[in-house]
Amino acid sequence: MAYFRLTLEYDGTGFAGWQRQAGGERTVQGALEAALEEVCQAPGRVTGAGRTDAGVHAAGQVAGVEIETSLPAATLGRALNARLPADLAVVALEAVGPDFHARFDARNKLYRYRIWNGPVRSPLDSRFRHHVPQALALDPMREGAAVLVGTHDFASFQASGSDVVETVRTLSRVEVTGGPGGEIVCELEGSGFLRHMVRNVAGTLIQLGRGQRPVSEMPAILAARDRRKAGPTAPACGLLLVRVDYGFQRDSEGLAGPVLDGLGPLG
Repeated sequence: MAYFRLTLEYDGTGFAGWQRQAGGERTVQGALEAALEEVCQAPGRVTGAGRTDAGVHAAGQVAGVEIETSLPAATLGRALNARLPADLAVVALEAVGPDFHARFDARNKLYRYRIWNGPVRSPLDSRFRHHVPQALALDPMREGAAVLVGTHDFASFQASGSDVVETVRTLSRVEVTGGPGGEIVCELEGSGFLRHMVRNVAGTLIQLGRGQRPVSEMPAILAARDRRKAGPTAPACGLLLVRVDYGFQRDSEGLAGPVLDGLGPLG
């Protein structure tokens, strides 16, 4: 068996999320596993660092792959890209040891939520930015974002109906940049995220920017541990998984593995 770490970029618009679906819907994991089986003539097991939802994009999603093959990493990466659909690509690939786990070894993730705050929607960017035509006030959005930095119980920002019990997470950075009339970007960085957490935070910050609720409510929203207290879930199109960080990575010989197109290992 061979073990690899893949860094993936994809436009999530045409995918029903990351995770393979029993109903045969088009997913990132499914497309990757199909290409692996075609290249290696053997089924592969793929594990993602996180399960992005339908319509969510990634510039640096990470997956661990276990498959029977003698192909070196660079050859495998080129062969996969020749077979993957146009909206999915392997941007880096390296050999790793069998103990690598894309999800459990991840130490940090960075998500970016993009808002187009111009009065007229942008057809060219509508797949990648959420359009909010009303001018947003950035100061309350930034003040609200600052409340979320640190270790908190984020149950109020978790998707309704989720069965996750432990909802305490740590965010090292929550920033809002840009300005009304153009693009506004919300970036959240932390060690772990709940389902829809970033989109629910973005929806709440947009409410602050619109003046629909005061910043003073943010501590109470956190304390309530009630999804109904936070803002609406912002659309998936604006969300991008920027990167996943790992403390270190070694191959089966204990050395950094080769990567596709000369890109160095992440993390």
